[in-house]
Amino acid sequence: MKFPTPKRKIITEAAQSLTFSRRAMVVGGLQGLVGAMLVGRMAWISIAQNEKYTLLSESNRVNLTLIPPRRGWIIDRNGRPLANNRTDFRVDLIPQRMLDADSTVRQLARLLSLQPDEVDRIHEELEKSAGFRPVQVADKLTYDQYAAISVRLPDLPGVAPSQGFSRNYPAGASVGHLLGYVGAATAEEYKARKDPLLITPGFKVGKDGLEKAFDLHLTGKPGAKRVEVTARGKIVQELTTRPDSPGRSIKLTIDAGLQEFAGRRLATQSGSVVVIDCHNGDVLALASMPSFDPNSFSDGISHLEYEMLSKDDHVPLRNKTLQGLYPPGSTVKPMVALALLEAGISPAETVSCGGAIRVGNTLFHCHKRRGHGPLNMRGAIAQSCDIYFYQMAQRIGMDPIASMARRVGMGQKFPLPFPSQSYGTVPDPAWKQRKYDQKWQVYDTVNATIGQGYMLINPLQMAVMAARLATGRQLMPNFIFGAPNARPEPVGVSEEHLVVIRDAMNAVVNGGGTGGAARSSIPGVMIAGKTGTAQVRRITMAERAGGVRGNAGLPFKLRDHALFQGFAPFDNPRYAIACIIEHGGHINRIEDAPMIASDTLSYLFDPKKAMEKLETLEKGWGGTPAERQARQMAAFRLAKAIEKGQAPPPVANAADNTAAGNIAAPAPTPAGEADDVPPPPGSNMAGER
Repeated sequence: MKFPTPKRKIITEAAQSLTFSRRAMVVGGLQGLVGAMLVGRMAWISIAQNEKYTLLSESNRVNLTLIPPRRGWIIDRNGRPLANNRTDFRVDLIPQRMLDADSTVRQLARLLSLQPDEVDRIHEELEKSAGFRPVQVADKLTYDQYAAISVRLPDLPGVAPSQGFSRNYPAGASVGHLLGYVGAATAEEYKARKDPLLITPGFKVGKDGLEKAFDLHLTGKPGAKRVEVTARGKIVQELTTRPDSPGRSIKLTIDAGLQEFAGRRLATQSGSVVVIDCHNGDVLALASMPSFDPNSFSDGISHLEYEMLSKDDHVPLRNKTLQGLYPPGSTVKPMVALALLEAGISPAETVSCGGAIRVGNTLFHCHKRRGHGPLNMRGAIAQSCDIYFYQMAQRIGMDPIASMARRVGMGQKFPLPFPSQSYGTVPDPAWKQRKYDQKWQVYDTVNATIGQGYMLINPLQMAVMAARLATGRQLMPNFIFGAPNARPEPVGVSEEHLVVIRDAMNAVVNGGGTGGAARSSIPGVMIAGKTGTAQVRRITMAERAGGVRGNAGLPFKLRDHALFQGFAPFDNPRYAIACIIEHGGHINRIEDAPMIASDTLSYLFDPKKAMEKLETLEKGWGGTPAERQARQMAAFRLAKAIEKGQAPPPVANAADNTAAGNIAAPAPTPAGEADDVPPPPGSNMAGER
């Protein structure tokens, strides 16, 4: 089979030119399309997305840094600062920008001469920072220290020195529990608010007390700073700065001088003092001691100092004025007497006190072993006779007493700007049935009548009770100066009965009663009040038979609480006061509740005279609270160094060892230990004063 021979294609110069032109047009078209795409993309980037890429390029050259706003001041009723701001140099670490944390911290420790416990704190906070939270290294730096860090920034990635403001508390520990403190925001706080200000170095939020309650009010608006930097982060020049707007200030009802005086007058004791203006309920002082220095917490407290505070058996980390609960002891007797009067019992009716009374199968004692003999209501309050109240309370029952207790403020929840409070207990038959599913017994009434058993109170409630007894009105405690308050309602008792109670409270102090130590040193000013002793342990019959051990011979935690509530002047009440000394036991008259209350009230009438007395007394106590705490910290630091083998033990009889208490560390106390548990109902009471 023959295949046809294909026709041979003739290629001419014209055909070749046409083919080339066609291909050139396709290639040219493709090039034009690519060029158009490039031009379009460039136009999109340079025009439509100009702002985006301008910001991105600018961020490579310029750092935008938020400037933390200055917190608003907290001032007292006279405009004196309780919390303000000071200018200082500081250094922080930004964990997510660090390359070698250990090396960086070592260099900073060398440059700033940091203590080992400070280095430990920094390492621990770096582990908890979650990468974004700034960690404070140090503040209050000198300019030379600040400069030494600044010139080494290229070699210290993640280090952020700054010049700004830090919180300052001029009164120190005296306002620790009242104001609280500030600190860096936690990871939880940042996740909840998503506010970049919270992770700005130097910015702090309120952590406790009034700082926390009014945090948003005190926080201002941040400023901003634009700084030109090199590729390695070295600052070239500062471009523009927008200043911050400070937060709003808060004016409290507190009297700064009185607050500091009350804190210092509590001396070496563990206790609290509350002073209220009887005209409007303004709280003039709310002191709880020992306390912590809020400056230490705001600056970043060291592990060693926190350990010392947490192990102190005087519990300086607890706000005793609002969180401490105590059996009120005999300070409730004026209130109980008022309930007796309202129930129809005559103040002239007498009861013979023989030193003890049997209720059921239990013998209840008076604090005076041989008894007081026959006493009417005035004498029973003045001498704090338990037998009088045991017998009278059984006649009217617990319900009228509980009702009166609530009317004078016991167990009441006050609307206060504090994160946490304890409200105490006013027991009655319905309460016991509801809480324990048990019936109320006669011995429950007897115990409650003298402020023991289930009855509990905090110092602020005790001061409110004193103010309501003094005025006959249901005053409410107030902390914001000038806040509008409605006229308080009457307590709902006869003014004639109130006069009887006030006269009896005057006899406690000025008529040979149990509160003679509270007598005023200010001419023309008489203090009326009521003392109290709150038992914290059960006295067995065996111990009573062999002789009850005095408080001086008991361990600290087993001693009775010492209490005093009252008002002044007696004839025209202006100020009400409450003072509770934990485990004071009435051992030291000068550091006992009645005299502390008297001196604190005297400051309101003659500040100069009161301060002269206080300064004289402090010489015997080892100085001011700040001076005593500094020595305690030095001793604790030395004890820890000896324990770790970093320092030799002290040489016996060395001249420097003037006091063993300055070497030994405080006895540890388990966290959250409840040391104010009342004796069980029906216990054999020692009697109250």
